[in-house]
Amino acid sequence: MRLLAFALKRLGRLLLTVLLISTIIFFVIRVIPGDPALVIAGLDASPESIAAIRAKIGTDQPLALQYVRWLAAVARFDFGTSLATGQPVTAMILERFPLTLTLALLGMVIALVLSIPLGIVSAVRRWSVWDYLGMLFSQIGMAVPSFWLGILLLLGLAVKVRLFPLFGSGTLKHLVLPAVALGFARAAILLRLTRASMVEELSREYVVTARAKGLTERMVKYKHALKNALLPVVTVAGIQLGYMLGGAVIIEQVFSLPGLGRLFLTGVYQRDFPLIQGGIVFIALAFSLINFAVDILYSVLNPKIRIG
Repeated sequence: MRLLAFALKRLGRLLLTVLLISTIIFFVIRVIPGDPALVIAGLDASPESIAAIRAKIGTDQPLALQYVRWLAAVARFDFGTSLATGQPVTAMILERFPLTLTLALLGMVIALVLSIPLGIVSAVRRWSVWDYLGMLFSQIGMAVPSFWLGILLLLGLAVKVRLFPLFGSGTLKHLVLPAVALGFARAAILLRLTRASMVEELSREYVVTARAKGLTERMVKYKHALKNALLPVVTVAGIQLGYMLGGAVIIEQVFSLPGLGRLFLTGVYQRDFPLIQGGIVFIALAFSLINFAVDILYSVLNPKIRIG
């Protein structure tokens, strides 16, 4: 029952977050200079044509009525029709989302594979060569911009050596380089967190007690301390995955990947307001769902959270 109450509470926060973001993006889009009707009709269009387009897309209605209709459409997962292509925005987003999600998940897998082992070794062997190598990797990962690393990977492994394709998205091989570029900085963040969390757990009283009872160092470090040390890593990894979904715009542009990032960037260039609105709300919803899943997982791993 406590887990169900905890889940319902987090679900309520999720819905409130999506409502607030939907409201903010609705009004911000309408504050931005530019009339969507002019974008569709063109600069040389007659006032009658512009008025007819405004009536068609609903921008001639009072702002309060537009807002109510917008919220009702969002509740139905209907983000309207693209001004540039005439296609449903929801269909356009769902068509591109699998590629962006695959890229983000692959980048997170790379980040976790790199960060957790290095973070554990750095914590267990503090101030050793392994610790200094881990910290050096972390510094480089946080200092190097993802797009610059992506360009270097393209030049080195796609142009000169030709181990990976330069453009396209047909196979998993096309996603390796962008996933590495996207996950490298996240690996640096998670490495520092893993190391700090592991060091903190190894200094707690229960570790001293376990050693006093005669448990081996392997059991103390990798069964008891590691289990507790990975709890905050799970939370931050989920948050980072959400950031990767929204932050893949530049990486997709560098590697010419037809994902959500390029779609939303095109919408900004074309002043396609329904696409921009729908895209931001969709990413916010995906981010909130990931955080919701992480909260539930965290409460399962640590029952004290839901009890509190």
